[in-house]
Amino acid sequence: MLIQTAIEQKLLSKFDPEFLEVVNESHLHNVPQGSESHFKVVIVTPAFNGLRLIQRHRAVNAELAEELAEKIHALALHTYTPSEWHEYYADKTPISPRCYGGSQTANNKASF
Repeated sequence: MLIQTAIEQKLLSKFDPEFLEVVNESHLHNVPQGSESHFKVVIVTPAFNGLRLIQRHRAVNAELAEELAEKIHALALHTYTPSEWHEYYADKTPISPRCYGGSQTANNKASF
């Protein structure tokens, strides 16, 4: 099973989100073509009501513990309640920060 698919299935099952987007951003980084190592997750769910940002991130990380331990190098999390999502983004997906790990030189290629 693709890592992206596993992430989607786990988050859909656990959080029943109103909006979920899982983006494989590996191609933006210094990794082999076809890699699944860098992801962005945008998740909007009432399950986050009353939770601080760190609590939301911990909940997502706990659900994806296996993938984080073995397969994922970087995970950008954008976690929102429905009211925050509509207020701040009006259904536009936020942009992930740039990755500064690895180098494009032949002698210093990251292997993920």
